[in-house]
Order: sequence, then C-alpha cells, then structure tokens
Amino acid sequence: MTTKTISALNRRGFLKLTAGAGVLAATSSLSGIRPARAASVQPSSPQDIIALSAVGLSTAIHQRNVSCRDVMAAYLDHIERYNPTYNAIVALQPREKLMDEAQAADTDLANGHYRGWMHGFPHAVKDLAATRGITTSMGSPLFKDRVPEHDAIFVERLRGAGAILIGKTNTPEFGLGSQTYNPVYGTTRNAYDPALCAGGSSGGASVGLATHMLPVADGSDMMGSLRNPAAYNNIIGFRPSQGRVPRGPSRELFYQQLGYAGPMGRTVQDTARLLSTMAGFDSRAPLSLETDNASYAGDLAMDTAGLRVAWLGDFNGYLATEPGVLDVCRQALEHFSNLGGQVEEVDVDYPMEELWETWLTLRHFLIAGIAQDLYANPDKRAVMKPELIWEIEGGLKLSAMEVYQASEARTRWYGALEKLFNTYDVVALPSAQVFPFDADTHWPKEINGRQMDTYHRWMEVVTPGTLASCPVVNVPAGFDAQGRPMGIQLIGRRHQDLKVLKIAHAYEQAARFTQRRPDLVAS
Repeated sequence: MTTKTISALNRRGFLKLTAGAGVLAATSSLSGIRPARAASVQPSSPQDIIALSAVGLSTAIHQRNVSCRDVMAAYLDHIERYNPTYNAIVALQPREKLMDEAQAADTDLANGHYRGWMHGFPHAVKDLAATRGITTSMGSPLFKDRVPEHDAIFVERLRGAGAILIGKTNTPEFGLGSQTYNPVYGTTRNAYDPALCAGGSSGGASVGLATHMLPVADGSDMMGSLRNPAAYNNIIGFRPSQGRVPRGPSRELFYQQLGYAGPMGRTVQDTARLLSTMAGFDSRAPLSLETDNASYAGDLAMDTAGLRVAWLGDFNGYLATEPGVLDVCRQALEHFSNLGGQVEEVDVDYPMEELWETWLTLRHFLIAGIAQDLYANPDKRAVMKPELIWEIEGGLKLSAMEVYQASEARTRWYGALEKLFNTYDVVALPSAQVFPFDADTHWPKEINGRQMDTYHRWMEVVTPGTLASCPVVNVPAGFDAQGRPMGIQLIGRRHQDLKVLKIAHAYEQAARFTQRRPDLVAS
C-alpha cells in the first residue's frame, strides 16, 4: 500500500497550542464548577481546534472561546477527510443530528448550564461497549444491526460529563486478537504508516486519537487491548486496577475480572482526566471500587528522585521478541535516570510457562461462558471467527477443578509481583513482542524463528499485567529505524493507579515521544 504524506496542521501552531494547553490544570471540578484563573485557550481555526489536548479543548469550550458547533464541525471535517485512509471511526452518526446536538450544548452553556469537562466533546465509544441508540456490532455479523436500548455504565458517565457520541471506534470481532479487522467494518490501519496494523483490540480508538479524529478515547483490555494499540500508535493507554472502572450492566458480575474498560489519551494528563469520569463505584457493579475521582483531575507532578524501576524484559529469553524491540525499550528507559531514578534488570521468581497455561485456562473459561449460547446455534457458529470457536471449545472441555487450580496459580503470580513491589515502584515490560506488522496479516505465525502456537501467543508479554489485576500504563518508547512505534508497560501495585499515572507523566515529560505526531498532524 502506498503511504501518502498528509499535511493538515501547521507544525508551529500545533506545538504552540499543545504546549500551552499541556500545562493547564483541570478545566473544571467534577460537578462542572468553573475553575479559578484558568489560562486562556483561544483556537483561531479548525486546525487549531483539533490540535488541542483534551484538557485544552475543554478549557476553550468552557471559556466560550470556541463554540461546540465549531468543535463538532472541525472534527467531522477531519474525520471525513482522513477516516477513509485509517478506518478508525465506524457507525458514524448523521452530520445534521450531531450538529444539532452541538447547538444544544452551546445553548446550555449560554444559559449557564455546564454539563462537565467533556461539554460538547465529539466522542466515539469502542464498539464492544453498549451505546443507547447507536449500533454496537462487536465487529460481528451476528450483531451488525444491533442497537442497544441502554448505555454501558461508563458510557452513561461520558454522556453525563457532556460528551456527544458521534459513533464507535473499530475493534476486532468480539475483541479477540491484537489486530483490528472484522467482516463488518474492515481493517483499521496504523496512524504512522497505513500499510501497517493498528494493534487491538482498541485499534480504532488508538488510531482515532493519534490522528486527531478524537480528543480522547475509551478502550478496554483483557489481553493488552489498552496497551498494544497504544504502543503501536504512540499514545497513552491505561488499564486501571480491576474494579476501578465499573463493568456492566452484564448478566454476569463476579467471575469476569480479566477484561474491563479504561482511558486513552495523547497525553497522560488527558488520560487521567478521562479516568476521573469513568472511574468509581456503581451498585450495579458490585466489584467496583470507591474512588477519589478528583485526584485524577488534579496535578500529576511528583518527586521522582530515588524512583526504582524493575525491568523484566523478555524474562531471560523466555519470550520471543522481534530484533530491535528490547533495544528501543532499554534506550527509552534511560529517561528514568534523567529523572533521578534507577532501572534494574531483574528476574522474577515464577515459572512463566505456568503463567501462560493459567492464562489459557481462565480466558477459555470466561469466553466460553460469555459466548456459549451463540456457539450452541449451528447457524450462528458458522459465521464466528475461528479464534472465537477455539476459545469456546477450549472452555467447554475444562473442569471446575482446572479453573480453580488456575486461580491458585494466578494467586501465586500476584504474590511474586508483590515481592517486587516491596523494592520497586513499578515493573516494566515491552508493550508488544513485535513491531507493527502488515495490516493484511491477521497475526504473526513466528517471531525471530520461533513458531507461535496460538493466535495470541505473540502478545504473551501483556498477560502478566492482566493476571495481576494491577494498574498498567503504556507509555511510548519511541521508534525503530523504520519509523515503527513501540511502547513500554509500567505496572504498579494494586490500587496505586494514581502513582502509576504520575510516574508515567514524569516519564512523558522527560522522553517527549508523544510530541511526535503522524504526518497527518506534524507535517
């Protein structure tokens, strides 16, 4: 595929706006009260509008320096021009309807009714989460015409904070696999090279963010889906502690603890700000956590002197990695030294092959439980992707004792990480084992001469974070000689979500990788 250089934003104007917006404090309290002495943000063109950080955009709208109609028009024009190249946004709603909603947001603001920090934001929800009145296909032909009558809990909160839902972001079928393609909407392509894959399953969200088709994005993560595509598109993806963002409504509320939603942003500050909206207890999700939401909307500065980072790398050669991945990550980790921190290569006292078998058992168990009713219908089974059928059939063969033993093994892994956290602030791993690959390849069959025995073995590096139920953030690690992005996972102690985000913010300010944009916005 031929890659064209696309110019949309003046580079000097982009840097001026993002630098100014990046130092702004939160644009409002959670109740929508106007902040004191917020710096003025005054975009003068559609290009200026889409160049703003989410926090900066929020400030500009709140100060009435830009109308919600102008914001909506700028984003819809940008989507119309570039989404055909990247295929990030799907189920896009009619323009007239969205402009009417933006006008209603302007009217509310003129009448003194401020909905929240996302007032007037164009927002597209990942196409796995229920959205009232908007198609939720999960990338499957079985659900291509399904229009829910309710929102997911976190989607309710986005609307409550003022977001205008413009559509959905693309995802693999049923969210399975870290490559975003499906028979309903097709393939999403990498923000930095459309010939390459976007990662997944939050591929549409990541590319929509990286190409400035969205100011901020939600995603979800069972097997790295907030981390892998964020790494592949040079943005921030945050998988919170289990329970931080409530899951549901759902017919099962207790066993499914591996996959849940989280925020993504072009900056750590934007990501944390979105978490302040998504997070918090809801009685419909009994395992959800009470949260001091305002803390995520506040200052992320911290003293990094003496910070200690444990680098696990490829677990002493256990994981196959494409040449160059570890080198890019190690070079990026040097920024912690500039922050007064220390990075140490360490071994973890745990048999990693056991962890993989634990992963297979628990994933089979959960996916079979979720989708067995569909599988039982031969006509529906005939249109399921092979990977989904494999997961379900694996789950149907399991005994109760095998699931229990897998949970015991998971507990031992959690204990192994806890020992590391007694010494280190965060544990670091690559966010992927390979760089972004050809968008027409479903998944890598081998890495550096090693055969991959399942469709997701090439992403084994993300399973330690998932099985620990700890907060994990992807931070950009830079690019290889071919210009392909890579990222680093920073894993923190359970419930220390804010600390992990603060460390990520400090790293971001030192490394500055997020300032490198695709040709679309940087030329």
